[in-house]
Amino acid sequence: MFSFELYNPTKLIFGQNKIETINKYLKPDDKILLVYGGGSIKSNGIYNKVTKELKAFNVIEFSGVEPNPTYETLMKAVELARTEKIDFLLAVGGGSVIDGVKFISAAINYDKNEWKMVVNGGADIHSAVPFGTILTLPATGSEMNSGAVISNAETKEKLVFANDKCFPVFSILDPIVIASLPKRQISNGIVDAFVHTLEQYITDNSSNCPVQDSFAEGLLKTLINEGPKVLADPNNIEASKNFMFSATMALNGLIGSGVKQDWATHMIGHELTAVFGIDHAQSLAIVLPGVWTVMFDEKKEKLAQYARNVWGLVGDNEDIAEQAIEKTEEFFQSLNVMTRIVDYVTECYLVWEIPPRFKERGWKLGENKNIDSLKVEEILKTRL
Repeated sequence: MFSFELYNPTKLIFGQNKIETINKYLKPDDKILLVYGGGSIKSNGIYNKVTKELKAFNVIEFSGVEPNPTYETLMKAVELARTEKIDFLLAVGGGSVIDGVKFISAAINYDKNEWKMVVNGGADIHSAVPFGTILTLPATGSEMNSGAVISNAETKEKLVFANDKCFPVFSILDPIVIASLPKRQISNGIVDAFVHTLEQYITDNSSNCPVQDSFAEGLLKTLINEGPKVLADPNNIEASKNFMFSATMALNGLIGSGVKQDWATHMIGHELTAVFGIDHAQSLAIVLPGVWTVMFDEKKEKLAQYARNVWGLVGDNEDIAEQAIEKTEEFFQSLNVMTRIVDYVTECYLVWEIPPRFKERGWKLGENKNIDSLKVEEILKTRL
């Protein structure tokens, strides 16, 4: 296990009907900017629940944050927040809305070009307006971490930033919200949480972290067991609770502490989303098997451990490691998330725009920083 620091100040408020407790966690004199997406919270009743509890507060609304939130849209919210002198932000939505609010909170007092804040990975963020979240879609874990992914429509970039100033003050996780989600969003959420866990678990075998491995394996088995139950019956409240908490625990810093982490799948997947508009989780399901196939030799031991401890496979390490890749791809497909680029787009030739981006940025991916643009090209070739 490597040395690490683990810091997470977010207060989780978890359970049925916890949305109704929101006013307990807000300051009476704060001017609040309520931020949400395209309006689904109005059709599913969550908006009414939230605004009912906020009647006594000074609230201004900003709607229209997209899936894969864009810099262009978020800057409109930043300008509104500056004009209105907002004291607190409240995100009501899934990872896209929460990521967007992280950008808004940090950008309000940022005194440079705000896109540079993202390009710099959040390294020069020195302050942020406090914010809380009400999670409506379990998937990204953004409700309990300090990272965000923001897209730039003009440059067709999708980049990550993170900073300790960008942790939510609190996050309300009420599993009742899952009942109103479309099946596609539930499937995507399961895949997203699953891959988050794998990015911190399936690396080379040098970390020697049985505690973190056991946590990761438990999350993976829970998602395999409970995810399909939620997809079959979104009103299954017990399965929904376990799914929701698994998604949060997958990316709140715990299982990634002291271990090598990969994230090549995410970085390549972000480019697929930027170029083709493929859902984030769909891009992960496409790329992950390719990363494992191309980087098989260095990941073989961990893949075999995953095969035994998660899928219950037995046999020679190399054989069951290969079977684990197949099992994972089959699991995604069983959730109606396809795993090939051609499943989503017809203009596949555009995929060759992606590898040069990594060369231009000087990015090397993977736990050992040995996935260059040529290997990215090789990975993408396996996924056509």
